[in-house]
Amino acid sequence: MFIHFDGHFDGSSGRRVQASGIAETGSANCANCANSLEVTLLVIFDCDGVLVDSEPLANASFSRALKAQGLDWSAEETIRRLMGLSLKSALEICEAEIGRKLPDDFLEKMQAVTYQSFRDAPLMPVAGVKEAVLALQAAGVATCVASSGTPEKMRFTLGLTGLWDLFDGRIFSASQVPRGKPFPDLFLHAAIAMDVQPFECTVVEDAVPGVQAARAAGMRALAYAGAPHAHREALQAAGGRLFDDMKQLPDLVLS
Repeated sequence: MFIHFDGHFDGSSGRRVQASGIAETGSANCANCANSLEVTLLVIFDCDGVLVDSEPLANASFSRALKAQGLDWSAEETIRRLMGLSLKSALEICEAEIGRKLPDDFLEKMQAVTYQSFRDAPLMPVAGVKEAVLALQAAGVATCVASSGTPEKMRFTLGLTGLWDLFDGRIFSASQVPRGKPFPDLFLHAAIAMDVQPFECTVVEDAVPGVQAARAAGMRALAYAGAPHAHREALQAAGGRLFDDMKQLPDLVLS
């Protein structure tokens, strides 16, 4: 159930005021609502690959850790198979491939190596994304983050890249919902928390499971395909509108 509001919208907080009445939404698969979208009140950003340029570094670390366990996937293969999924889902897929459980300390050790690679590189924001977020906020559009990553990981990566303050208090993780992407739970959770109807949301994603989740939630999906590893055809087939440069994002949202 989503709250229906009559009144004005406070873009700085993501809240609408002078609320009255309650309206029920139907199925999460409200693609027609998103297709008929007239105005975006909230932009929901994925984190990895959309806000922070972490996918190559993280998947190189994941690939090395998997090889030590007997699963010989390159970083490219790891991206292709696991990008956009929660760590829980990714580990389940890997364990099914290996045919056994990974060691209890696998994730802890891998993340320690990954975080150090982020510090050493150093990890950078996706080119142009900070300016795009600021432009949207200046135009009165609310923004938040909804990622398959853990809250701890997002605090680290967004803090390291200087983006944390842009979203502080409006950051949501798949760990907060029963099902991660490609299910719509996380994006619907973010919409409820921000007091916005799903069909008034635009999601910015770079992974197929994320685009699928956005469309299942009845939200518009913009698919960032500016990275070399982007699966352009798959993103488009999942229902995402492709764009290659974050400089394009404000116009895509506001037009």
